[in-house]
Amino acid sequence: MADPLWLQNYDAGVPAQIDYDDLTLDAIFRRTAERFGDRPALAFLNCEMSYSQLSAEVDRAATAFAGLGVGPGNSVAIQLPNCPQAVIAFLAALSCGARVVMTNPLYTLREIQHQWSDADCVLAVVADFIWDQTVRPAREQLTPKQYVIASIPEYLRFPLNLLAPLKLKKEDPPKIAKVAPEPGVHLFKKLVSSTEPNPPRPSIGMDDVALLQYTGGTTGPSKGAMLTHRNLSSNVQQIDAWFTGVEYGKEVLLTCLPLFHVFGLTVCMSWGLWAGAKLVLVPNPRDFKSLVKNITKHRVTLFPAVPALFNGLNNFPGIEKQDVSSVKCCFSGSAPLADEVLKRFEELTGSKIVEGFGMSETSPVATCNPLFGKRKVGSVGIPVSDTEVKIVLAEDETQEVEQGQEGQLLIRGPQVMVGYWGREDASEEALAGGWMHTGDLAVADEEGYLRIVGRMKDMINVNGMKVFPDEVDEVLMSHEGILEAATIGLPDSERGERVKSYVVLQPGASLDADAVTAWCAEGLARYKVPREVAFLDELPKSSVMKILRRELRDMEEKAGGAG
Repeated sequence: MADPLWLQNYDAGVPAQIDYDDLTLDAIFRRTAERFGDRPALAFLNCEMSYSQLSAEVDRAATAFAGLGVGPGNSVAIQLPNCPQAVIAFLAALSCGARVVMTNPLYTLREIQHQWSDADCVLAVVADFIWDQTVRPAREQLTPKQYVIASIPEYLRFPLNLLAPLKLKKEDPPKIAKVAPEPGVHLFKKLVSSTEPNPPRPSIGMDDVALLQYTGGTTGPSKGAMLTHRNLSSNVQQIDAWFTGVEYGKEVLLTCLPLFHVFGLTVCMSWGLWAGAKLVLVPNPRDFKSLVKNITKHRVTLFPAVPALFNGLNNFPGIEKQDVSSVKCCFSGSAPLADEVLKRFEELTGSKIVEGFGMSETSPVATCNPLFGKRKVGSVGIPVSDTEVKIVLAEDETQEVEQGQEGQLLIRGPQVMVGYWGREDASEEALAGGWMHTGDLAVADEEGYLRIVGRMKDMINVNGMKVFPDEVDEVLMSHEGILEAATIGLPDSERGERVKSYVVLQPGASLDADAVTAWCAEGLARYKVPREVAFLDELPKSSVMKILRRELRDMEEKAGGAG
């Protein structure tokens, strides 16, 4: 796809090419802090922090981290939910010239050990309950020699600073813990408060690695995508160029996507800091009551999210009575967004949702629907500025497919990683020919709009015919009685594979398997119709609310699902 068909559909003011500011992520933050010092930067429960206050905390934390041996070439792990300490620690580590490893708070010891050892982390910033339950008992097996322990309530004001610990103790498992003194262990707030702000200012290059973003290890150990300051800064500026009309220093951005995920890190935090937005931090994206409360209380204007969040808010009891009209722009990614979900949320809020596509290796945003121009529902839009795509045969990547045919999506642009940390062979394979091989199957229409039809590894082969699970799920979710759906392929001795769908019904709905397959038969070719339907109370999801088909396949294997 050498001819940029999509450029004609760019919104007015969106450039085909950007004249980038060579600003590292910490330089972006410092510029914003100087420009909008008195504006609110963070909101977390009853804690509010201006950009000047946040800048002071970052400088103190950077000084403290440097005193603990953090400097250029080091890796710093951050294992926290969305809270002020996560933002402070991230910016402080970058200010020291270190690269950051954002670690999922839900990870087991095995997953933590792999990441931190692979990245050779010298310091880890960890929540107190994670330290108590997982890290401390295995400290001798882990790479970091220094630990900074953060507690969720430590930045809260009265009376929540007293009430929150009581509530957190009652959770299962508890989300707070006492930390006993020991060598190499420091309390976050105490350490930062007791340190004078005299941060190091090492020379940090745009091509220095800022982030090791570990990808899910579904086919082996997870790999650290090396994202440089140039990669991440470019993507922030690509996002900013795309979303014209943003009011710098005035926007309120709901930051409920986990910051350990590159979607939350770049689109919520880094772009939010670039725009001088107020970041409303929510630690649990599944807490829809909290999401609604934060939207109404803070008058949220920008809402990056995944389809499960839009769907959950659509079905939140009494949502029609809540004033959510402040939301004006939403960015959806990570999974296909059903047409019905999009329409319902836009009706509730008066906002506009634009669906896009990205991955850890692309910082993440690569494509998006125009905000004001032609939006194609079900499409992930067109390449953002300075980004090229092409679609090649899955079995022969040297050959591009005809328009309208599916194939593997390849991406090239300044936001594409430089490779995988310590994985030269995997890097060469993923970046062969200078293109990022996504592993996603896509179709482009006559205007260059892309539709993701599935993952190469998820595609179902029924008697030699291709079935894309996303297409089946879209038909299933168009039924008014179906809340969620996920489709997988199972081994079949006669057909090669057969289609099985898992369905979650809307509250009060009543459907049986025959009714579900009959509905699918109206909108799908016969070979695509699920031969089996199972009903679940809830679909397995990741910490970023992405449906996990691999867990459904694992469940089938354990149950002996081969036919």
